Amino acid sequence: MKHIAILGSTGSIGRNALSVVDTHADEFKVVGLAANRDVDTLEQQIRQYRPTLATLTDPGAAARLRERLRNLNAEGVYPCKAGENTSTEVLSGAEGLQAVATMPEAEQILEGMGGSAGLLPTLSAINAGKDIAFVNKEVMVMCGKLVMDAARANGVNLIPIDGEMSAIFQCLAQRATTPLCGVNTLTQGRQADIHRLLLTASGGPFLDVPKETLYTVTPQKALRHPNWKMGQKITIDSATMMNKGLEVIEAKWLFDIELSKIDIVIHRESIIHSMVEWTDGSTLAQLGPTDMRIMIQYALTYPRRLRTPVPRLDWQKARTLHFEPVDIEKFPCISLAYTAAEVGGTLPVVLSSADEVVVNAFLDNAIGFMDIPAILQRVLDKHVVSFNPALEDILEADRWAKSTTRAIIKEN
Repeated sequence: MKHIAILGSTGSIGRNALSVVDTHADEFKVVGLAANRDVDTLEQQIRQYRPTLATLTDPGAAARLRERLRNLNAEGVYPCKAGENTSTEVLSGAEGLQAVATMPEAEQILEGMGGSAGLLPTLSAINAGKDIAFVNKEVMVMCGKLVMDAARANGVNLIPIDGEMSAIFQCLAQRATTPLCGVNTLTQGRQADIHRLLLTASGGPFLDVPKETLYTVTPQKALRHPNWKMGQKITIDSATMMNKGLEVIEAKWLFDIELSKIDIVIHRESIIHSMVEWTDGSTLAQLGPTDMRIMIQYALTYPRRLRTPVPRLDWQKARTLHFEPVDIEKFPCISLAYTAAEVGGTLPVVLSSADEVVVNAFLDNAIGFMDIPAILQRVLDKHVVSFNPALEDILEADRWAKSTTRAIIKEN
């Protein structure tokens, strides 16, 4: 039985991960849970999974949770079987996240928090020798080199959950003879065989909408993704196609591949989740339903595959798969991402961190939809790039990007 800890347990990825645990209760034991401030959901999860350790980043929320669990324990609401822990220790703040990410009894950490908040816990988990199942592309965008160097140094497996990265990982893994260590070992010595990686994109809710109408888009419309059910931030990133741009940077580091070999193609049906095209003209693709539980389960069980309750695609029915190029003029966030990746240094950090701020501002109706790429461009133009950044430089660039973006939004 594998012992796992989940960072971001109350979010979309965390809940789907716990659904996988429920399906294979004999395979997994949840020993740690971490969330931001959702007391109600985390309390319910603690009652069901009885982890050794739980944390909320919000100290006030953590205090309320402790009080609830104190009362629950006194009333014997979740009596335990012999040999099981009878209480869950509740921590808070950054220290609590670090504690869950590095807890000795956890064999694998599922990092589903998203955004820059997952950076330090992910690095701490890697340095503690924990295998990582992760969906947080922002961590790879911000400090991909540091993460991959740490993974190799500590003999840690990094297994991606995000659909596109998981698809490429699975295609490349077909050529691996032994389980990997550090993911990009899949491509070591094989770059010459790879013509390109093809990241597929649904195009989001505005693929067929004229560019001029995007200036009046509301958050409610942008959150209506045609194919996937995801958290708010990643859904808005999908609508602007920033999500695909960040994936380009992520793939560069994760698979140790140059930018010139990473392309994006629109695939409306989201049946093909991404592809690897080889130099001989053949292409491997990973296909499947639009359900994150498949990718989550594969990351938790690699290299094994187990059955899932996910409805299967019916290949007896006629299906048409469409492909088309990306309209860069309509979706300028993609160009911003390629530029940040080409320049390198702290510029990808600034792009990712500023994007967190503008997406939240858009969701709060403080800026318009097309203000997102415009403000990001202004922030990138202001930044003085630090090349070969250390962790301290990355954290400072993150702080600078967020404060600068907020100031620009306030000016508008």
